[in-house]
Amino acid sequence: MASPSRGEVLTLFRSLLKTARQFPDYNIREYTKRRTIDGFRQNKDLSDPSKVAAAFSEGRSQLEVAKRQAVVYSLYAPKVKSVMELN
Repeated sequence: MASPSRGEVLTLFRSLLKTARQFPDYNIREYTKRRTIDGFRQNKDLSDPSKVAAAFSEGRSQLEVAKRQAVVYSLYAPKVKSVMELN
């Protein structure tokens, strides 16, 4: 597999963050966002093309999992908002 371009990596990052915003529960939403940011920070210094491709592939698989989980969580969304979301 060829190493992904910078644009593809940024698109994956944005897609993961966008999917994180779809979770109705505050805790799951923030966890997904934090895990995404931490994962990209951890892999920012990768230079070996095979490791970059493997990390990109793992990120894409995590995106698919997050999309499925967002749908499932939306079906069983809590009726009460989190304390963090109250105004």
